[in-house]
Amino acid sequence: MHPIFFTRGVPPGASIPVDQLADCAKAVIAEEGANILQYAPAAGYPPLRELLAQKKNISMERVILGQGSLQILDILFHCLLHPGDAVAVEQPTYDRVLTLMRRAGLRIFPMNLTNDGLDLDNLHSKLENGEQIRLIYTIPDFQNPSGSIMALEKRKRLVALAARYNFFIVEDSPYRDLRYEGEALPALFDLAPDTTIQLSSFSKLISPGLRVGYAVLPQNLTTTVVHYAEDTYINPSYLNHAVVFRFLQNGFMEEHLPFLKNLYRTRLKCMLAALDSTMPDHCIWTRPEGGFFIGLWLSSNSGPLLLERAEAQGLRLTDGRGFFVNDGGNFIRLPFCALSEEEIHQGILALAALISS
Repeated sequence: MHPIFFTRGVPPGASIPVDQLADCAKAVIAEEGANILQYAPAAGYPPLRELLAQKKNISMERVILGQGSLQILDILFHCLLHPGDAVAVEQPTYDRVLTLMRRAGLRIFPMNLTNDGLDLDNLHSKLENGEQIRLIYTIPDFQNPSGSIMALEKRKRLVALAARYNFFIVEDSPYRDLRYEGEALPALFDLAPDTTIQLSSFSKLISPGLRVGYAVLPQNLTTTVVHYAEDTYINPSYLNHAVVFRFLQNGFMEEHLPFLKNLYRTRLKCMLAALDSTMPDHCIWTRPEGGFFIGLWLSSNSGPLLLERAEAQGLRLTDGRGFFVNDGGNFIRLPFCALSEEEIHQGILALAALISS
């Protein structure tokens, strides 16, 4: 059996609309090449910023484009915070965000996930006891790495806590449009558009290689963030921004998004069925309605040993401890996005046998 990779949550090659992107790139270079291939203002390509702003009913000045949303988040940490400041994250959370927080010298408070999102009782207790938390990073829709979703009541409560205790909410939403079942919940930004910082990107919807991400910022932060970006990389790729804008303007997303949802819905159902039929009873896992991941919890901290044994069996896993501020030895992230149904079935069967042994 060839190796099966339950590692990075990357879109499969079949999900990238290569022909349409080639047409868009050719058109924008022919029509705007002298401008989009030149140095430019650091906030990003204005037509794409304006399009995103119109969708959110805000001014264009609040939308900043970057080279993926992760880089914008790194800039935000340096603009808003100082070494030693306290921040809170879901546990587990996106591992690269933990890396950025540690690089910035921040004190990280983990807030465990429950079935319906962040443990807000724990957070409230810390705030009432005087902990000066400056920022909370959350992925409320189809969280990476667990696949969980934050309930509406918790979204409302988190927004209320942010207003009462004066901290920033950073809402990362790269998977929000990839809902395969159920009804969409209001984004945190929808509930508090003047105080929530929303991040997202086109990596999961169009192409990760284009590196087109964006942030929606409170008005009073935009100048600081743009100046920091300009001093860091002068300007992001206007060519890539223009390609994404043309893709959207031409109506290609209206065709492409249903294709993506059908592709990933089938793979999610396949993985859930495989887990249901093969996994030992002492394991628990999430049942996402969208996104790229299922989170699996073992009954003991045997993840590191499982990692070793899986490698020998041709099964590649990500070390679950990387998604935790502390511990995580009982967690496995299972991406279904880039695997065929046959690979999913074989991989889960092999994983279940290893866990049982």
